[in-house]
Amino acid sequence: MDIQTVTVWIKITVFFYLLTVLAIVDIIRKDFGTIGKKALWGLIAVIPFIGWLVYLIFGFRKGKKPGADDPSTNSDR
Repeated sequence: MDIQTVTVWIKITVFFYLLTVLAIVDIIRKDFGTIGKKALWGLIAVIPFIGWLVYLIFGFRKGKKPGADDPSTNSDR
């Protein structure tokens, strides 16, 4: 393989790695109701190359950020 091919593969790998990390960070920060659901989304997110996309399409809106529904944390009093 020449250097251009290697460079393209490195860029593609880094791109998919970063998207996977972002999906995992989002899963860690959200509450999915049970630890089992959170673990399942975590396993889905780490599927190589497509896990982050499956999470983005189906799981991104399922979780809730902690404190998002708590009126005691409302800052506009």
